[in-house]
Formats: sequence, C-alpha cells, structure tokens
Amino acid sequence: MHSAPRALRRAVAAATVALLATAVGCAPQPDEDTGAKASGSTGTSCAQGKLTTKASGKLTIATDEPAYEPWFKDDKPANGKGFESAVAYAVAKQLGYDKSAVVWQSVPFNKAFAPGEKTFDFDINQVSISAERKKAVDFSSGYYDVRQAVVALKGTKAAKATSIADLKGLKLGAQVGTTSLNYIQDVVKPTREAAAYAKNDQAKSALENKQVDAIVVDLPTAFYITAAEVTDGTIVGQFENQGGTPEQFGLVLDKGSALTSCVTGAVDALRKDGTLAKLEQTWLSDAVDAPVLK
Repeated sequence: MHSAPRALRRAVAAATVALLATAVGCAPQPDEDTGAKASGSTGTSCAQGKLTTKASGKLTIATDEPAYEPWFKDDKPANGKGFESAVAYAVAKQLGYDKSAVVWQSVPFNKAFAPGEKTFDFDINQVSISAERKKAVDFSSGYYDVRQAVVALKGTKAAKATSIADLKGLKLGAQVGTTSLNYIQDVVKPTREAAAYAKNDQAKSALENKQVDAIVVDLPTAFYITAAEVTDGTIVGQFENQGGTPEQFGLVLDKGSALTSCVTGAVDALRKDGTLAKLEQTWLSDAVDAPVLK
C-alpha cells in the first residue's frame, strides 16, 4: 500500500536536487575581484590608466558652461589653465591618464549633483560637499577649502555693511542650487526674498543693473568679479564657516561609483605632496582675506 507514495517521494526529492543543482549552476559565481571593482578601493580597480571609465582608455570630466575664472581660463576647460582645470589634469595624471586621454563634457551645475546616472567619470565645478547632495551622488575628498563672500557696488548701502545684520534688509542674489544661495537663506535670513539665477553671469548683470543690492559667491570668484568683471564692484566681506568645519569643494561622481575611492585617493595624494597648495598659489593667489561678517 505504501510503495507508490514512497516512490513518489523519491521522485520529488530527486527532482528537487536536480533543480537546486541547475540553480547553482546558473547563479552568478563569486569573482575574486568583484569586491574591489564594486568599491573602487584597492587592487586592480585603481590600476594606472585602467579604470572602468565611461569610455575605455579615457577619463571623462565634466564642468559647466561657461567655465568661470579663476577656476578656468578663457572659458576653455581643456587648456589646463585655471585652478580647477589644473586640478582636473593633476587628478587624471595621478590616476594614470595623460592630457590626451582626458575628454571634457559640458554639464549644467545643478544637473551635476542631481539624482540619476551620470555621463561623466567625475565633475569639477565648485560643488560644495554636503550631506544632502551625498544622498544623490558620491564626492571625492575636498580639493579646496572655501568661504562665501558678498559683492556689492561701491558707494552703495550694501557696500557699507559690516555685519550680517546690515544685510538683512537688502535684496540679495546668488546662483540657484549653490551654497551661496544657502548662506543668504540660512545665515543672513533677509527680510526680502533672495533672487536666484541660473548662472553667475545673470547674478552679476543683476548687480550691475541694480536689480539686487549685492550678490553672494565664493571668495575667489568674488575677487575675480571685482578685479576684472564689475569695475565698480567691491567685496563687502566673507562669512565664517558654519558648524565649525570648512566648506569644501569636491569632485562629483555617480552614486556608488567604483571610481570614488580611486579619485579620493588621487585627491588625497595631491594634497599630501603639496600639489594642491601649489596650484592654489598659482591660480588663486589673488583671493586674499576679506573682512569677516558676523
């Protein structure tokens, strides 16, 4: 009476073993290099000139258009002139890519750190590292410590401000999506709504046309604006860093990018051997201290 059920059970067991064997055979098998490639940490994943990049054998670097001075020179990121162009090529060299292997790409500032897969290997465009942005993208370690500054026209009420309180009643402007705009909203907390512009050029034009009383930009940009672009512009002062830690610009990468730790390692090496300091002295030496607004 029990022979048929026993035979059935044996058949089911045999089928189960066969299915399991098939499943194991079809499943992805461990690759001893997978961990390194996924994390971008050590070993072959950071091999000189052999990274898994967007274009094989090339390093694709993005920045906004126009590319502003003193970060770039003559709106030509590929010429190696200007602080960020020089840093980009120094990072590329550290990773094993010479100048001929670098491909430049134009990406709007806000799009660089928006959610979604990137078309570049890393972006360099005065993007400040923040916890909020880290939700959507990866950052390298910081390549430049920066402060935000206020620029106004000489002889105006804004130009005479010596404190944050003096700025509260003014019409202030900055580029959208920047920490410059955050400083207006979170530090100054003006009584009048801040003006947000798609590009710094628009913010500068608004200042020159007296549509705003002052604009907020990073300090090196403030020095360039007042020295070469807005002839009657003046730096009112700079803000203290918030929270006790310096604001830093970082290179932007895909969220979870296998290149993140390789690029971070390159930036760290350039800081350690003094390259970043030399490049800062070469291209940003005019950005000296300005009065601190408290």
